[in-house]
Amino acid sequence: MSPLGRRLARWLPAALIVGGVVFDFVTPPQYTAAPFLSAAPLVAAPLYTLRATAVTVVAAVLSEIWVVTYHGEKDYYESVTEAVTVVVVALLALGINRVVRLSDARLASVRDVSEAAQRAVLPAPPEQLAGFSVAARYVGARADARIGGDLYAVQDTPYGVRMIVGDVRGKGLEAVEAAAVVIGAFREAAEQEATLEAVAGRLERALKREGGRRDGPDRHEGFTTAVLAEIPADDRAVVRVLNRGHPAPLLLTPDGGLRELMPTSPALPLGLSDVAGWPDRSDETFFPAGALLLLFTDGVTEARDLLGRFYDPCCRLRGRHFAGPDDLLELVLEDVARHAGGAPADDMALLAVQRPLGG
Repeated sequence: MSPLGRRLARWLPAALIVGGVVFDFVTPPQYTAAPFLSAAPLVAAPLYTLRATAVTVVAAVLSEIWVVTYHGEKDYYESVTEAVTVVVVALLALGINRVVRLSDARLASVRDVSEAAQRAVLPAPPEQLAGFSVAARYVGARADARIGGDLYAVQDTPYGVRMIVGDVRGKGLEAVEAAAVVIGAFREAAEQEATLEAVAGRLERALKREGGRRDGPDRHEGFTTAVLAEIPADDRAVVRVLNRGHPAPLLLTPDGGLRELMPTSPALPLGLSDVAGWPDRSDETFFPAGALLLLFTDGVTEARDLLGRFYDPCCRLRGRHFAGPDDLLELVLEDVARHAGGAPADDMALLAVQRPLGG
């Protein structure tokens, strides 16, 4: 609901009470204000605090008593029935308010826990890393779930700036656990392994060990699509990308150009080495000064509009100019939401890195 809609909704209980009294005065005696006065506390219950709801209840009951007294010539039993109806509904509204407030408190607690988990598993990267500008975003498909199986990580290593964006198969707590395993293995391997291919091998073994501790289908069918990238520390203006079944990163140049970094050798996701074996191979691409590297999960490319058409970041971003990685990510998220007509159907993780103009 928009801020204006929320403000109007908060005035609705008072409007119902005033409107009910006015309605009772301007209509014949056989008409009653009871429906208006009964509705006011019910509307207030989910919107107001307990005290404000109680004030609304008292106002509605006193208004009903005053209206009944004013129309003293009305049928006695009908008047009593109307008054009792308003009182019963008002008491019910107090109970509803209490339930809503308890639910809000539990939801706030869940959100606090999920935010803590997100900070632990997906900490916000520094804005500057080894001279590069960095930004990351995670958007959950559910408002009360701040973290899921999508993941990202970026760090400065002896071999250059290395990063990963991935998507763990599945949902819920097990997906979060697998994402934590992947990020932990990546952070260790990125510091120790000399090549992206070796980093991917470490992640493969980490997921295989994790799968061995699971029961059911995840024991053999768990996998993670991922793209690994490396900006070497030798000052060469290149980026290396190793793709394991993940949406291809995009390279956006300062002149509005866009290149999709498709892998020359497609490979299966991480965790499927038992299905097929192949040598990992990274691709090297020119990474000019001022250019932006964008990595994202399939929550971006699988967002659909009302006609079922998928979001195409290549078409939507080509020819555009961005002040930096934060500007790029904000525009992508707004554009995806506009394309999908609201909240995304799947989680989204995005990571953007910009080479400095003098780099």
